[in-house]
Amino acid sequence: MQLFIRHETRYQYEHPVKYSIQSLRLTPRRDAGQRSLSWRINAPGRRVEQSDAHGNVAHLLTYEEPHRDVAIVVSGIVDTSASTSAVFDDEGPLAPLAYLAPTPLTRADERVRAFAAAGLGGGGSLASRLERLAADVSTTVKYRRGVTSVNDDAATVLGHGQGVCQDQAHVFIACCRAAGVPARYVSGYFYTGDSGDIATHAWADAWLGEQDGWLSIDLTHNALAGERHCRLAVGRDYLDAAPVRGVRQGGGGEKMAVAVAVATSAQQQQQQ
Repeated sequence: MQLFIRHETRYQYEHPVKYSIQSLRLTPRRDAGQRSLSWRINAPGRRVEQSDAHGNVAHLLTYEEPHRDVAIVVSGIVDTSASTSAVFDDEGPLAPLAYLAPTPLTRADERVRAFAAAGLGGGGSLASRLERLAADVSTTVKYRRGVTSVNDDAATVLGHGQGVCQDQAHVFIACCRAAGVPARYVSGYFYTGDSGDIATHAWADAWLGEQDGWLSIDLTHNALAGERHCRLAVGRDYLDAAPVRGVRQGGGGEKMAVAVAVATSAQQQQQQ
């Protein structure tokens, strides 16, 4: 499947910003299951490309001119035809054990540990038990916008019983790590169908072992990741894989607007 993607992030400030620096993870990963046929970043300022500790393509964007409005736009075509399996070999520079230690966003309290034990208990292969745990997370943490913030950790989200894709991924990752299974956060895009519109998406990878590699699971849709998913970045949690993060000097109040469109080649031809 060829996915045509356009993602715009626009910031508007109450007062002029003197200086800003943004860390962008907005370039599809060079994973075995996908390849970029074309990809372009349009943004003001100076941009430097690098590869981070997790093997993500990252850009450091600095803007030193006074400004009250910044637009970062990425667009391109990604071929996900090779994503026929949700299981793939380890391709990152870090050992899987690096994704076993908890982070502030994936801490496990007694409730999380009990939830993990119930979901991963019983018979079956590790992959089947992970899928069972994913189904439990999807059922227990209902998808709902506006009830959590980016600072809410897995234990808090499980207590709420509601959250967005980021929250569901954090709960799943916390459960895996509490049970001794390395797991990592994935940011990217998901093709929903005819509408073609969706915000950036998040899911998780869980380590099955040297023989099998990573199992990629979409908690929001309670399904294995596949050719409808485009992977941008992986990390220990959201903070490692966020598409855009930054700091600024000045500016006062801030408004941010995000617009994402994901379409197939057939839809693109119909629109032309």
